[in-house]
Amino acid sequence: MPAEASTSRTPPPALTERQEARRRRILQASARLAGRGGFDAVQMREVAESSQVALGTLYRYFPSKVHLLVATMQDQLERMHGTLRRRPPAGDTAAERVAETLMRAFRALQREPHLADAMVRALTFADRGVSPEVDQVSRQTTAIILDAMGLAGDPTPEQLSAVRVIEHTWHSALITWLSGRASIAQVRIDIETACRLIDLPAPAGGRDRSAGRRPR
Repeated sequence: MPAEASTSRTPPPALTERQEARRRRILQASARLAGRGGFDAVQMREVAESSQVALGTLYRYFPSKVHLLVATMQDQLERMHGTLRRRPPAGDTAAERVAETLMRAFRALQREPHLADAMVRALTFADRGVSPEVDQVSRQTTAIILDAMGLAGDPTPEQLSAVRVIEHTWHSALITWLSGRASIAQVRIDIETACRLIDLPAPAGGRDRSAGRRPR
């Protein structure tokens, strides 16, 4: 779910422990409501009541429902990343590990289709005003893929290009599956096809730093 990073905004100040706890309650309430009834079930007043914060406070954290649901997706991906780090994917190649990683993430979303639909719809509706939140989702997705590739940092431009294509494919696969236009089997085929870009040889004259097997 790639997005261009916002360079014109000053990063928000770090949250205090109390503010972080309040933000956590808001995101949990958002996920609960979305999980029960999808995008339309997430009403800001209900989120405020469920998370025990004032409505005005909620809007200071998240100016709109779209901001809130995109942040909810980033939070869900961060949780998935933690699980994946505890149980790394198997596979002899980077492409196999990334495909397995994304399918595991996909299956986690599949278990809560209403929540998945709400978050993907929010990403689809997001405009420039939500770009910092969308960029957080993109960075989290990129981190998951690079981790599966076995790259601690400094990927080559060719690897980053492959990651962007894979992110686009994964996002598109989510949309087509949620709309009933693709089966799980087709989703896997599409993701595995895109992931093969990772194992293509580096261009002549370029840096050949293809990822090896993930260290255990």
